[in-house]
Amino acid sequence: MSLRRSFLSRKFSKSFREFNGGNRAADSDRAADTVESSTASSWSTLLPELLGEIIQRVEDSEDKWPHRQNVVACACVCKRWRDITKEIVRTPSANGKITFPSSLKQPGPSDFPHQCLIKRNKKTSTFYLFLALSPSFTDKGKFLLAARRYRRGSHTEYIISLDADDISQGSNAYVGKLSSDFLGTNFTIYDSQPPHSGAKPASRRSSRRFASKQISPQVPAGNFEVGQVSYRFNLLKSRGPRRMICPLNCPASGESENSEMKKPDYGDGHNTVLRNKAPRWHDQLQCWCLNFHGRVTVASVKNFQLVVALDPKGDDETVLQFGKVGDDTFTMDFRHPLSAFQAFAICLTSFGTKLACE
Repeated sequence: MSLRRSFLSRKFSKSFREFNGGNRAADSDRAADTVESSTASSWSTLLPELLGEIIQRVEDSEDKWPHRQNVVACACVCKRWRDITKEIVRTPSANGKITFPSSLKQPGPSDFPHQCLIKRNKKTSTFYLFLALSPSFTDKGKFLLAARRYRRGSHTEYIISLDADDISQGSNAYVGKLSSDFLGTNFTIYDSQPPHSGAKPASRRSSRRFASKQISPQVPAGNFEVGQVSYRFNLLKSRGPRRMICPLNCPASGESENSEMKKPDYGDGHNTVLRNKAPRWHDQLQCWCLNFHGRVTVASVKNFQLVVALDPKGDDETVLQFGKVGDDTFTMDFRHPLSAFQAFAICLTSFGTKLACE
């Protein structure tokens, strides 16, 4: 009897300790939640003038990554901080900074080009776009976009994604695609978001989309045509680089309300036609030459520079240049009126053999 009483006593004592410990754990969790909520509320109740001054100083002091991550962190504190950050952080065409994912579909700066690198993985047919943070071609920099080449029957598609590890048309990171014809000489650029109100998605079965939400979660997803790239045939096999023309629907450069978080405003009347800049023949080197200002070091048929076809200024200013600097490394420099997404899609068309154009 004494043995049974002793056993029950120990069991009760253990249960009591567990119950007490559970209560203490629950109390500590509630205390932590209370502290966290009070801390969050104290940050969110800062005076608008003081909060605006804080974010403005962070914005002014950080012009490169990884420091630029602090600007994004300010927008993630709470809704109030996010609203004020959206008012202060301007579009890439105005400040030349790629901050949010939506910045990838805003036009680049007008005064200077964004210098980027494209890394190619031949085994997986994957291409990675990085924003260059230093003059070195070996430094990857900040990751922006990734694309993978797929063979779809008689044509080729490049799926473009925000996530380097999830490149598919059904991914939440999907931002658009590039589709070619049978010969690989005509390409169509599709955006996952409508370029303007009332735009209808492509009707082809392979272009149906349902999950793209990262760039603009407030608008429907699909595949909307925003540009084309065409390589001219070279039937006579005359010497010279590839010739190309690119009619594009470029996003508007003006800032609209919440432009950094919502879809790019392509608007009406922003159709732009680009053509490749004609090179000159160098008698001593016996080759066609273009001035890439040190950003291209390897001669290749893929190298090109694009200018506005009907530029009213007539200065033939380069808006996109692409060239080879290593076996699987290429430079991509773009500026207004192109966005990073459009420039990347145009450069992807240069990969692959084009027998009819060379």
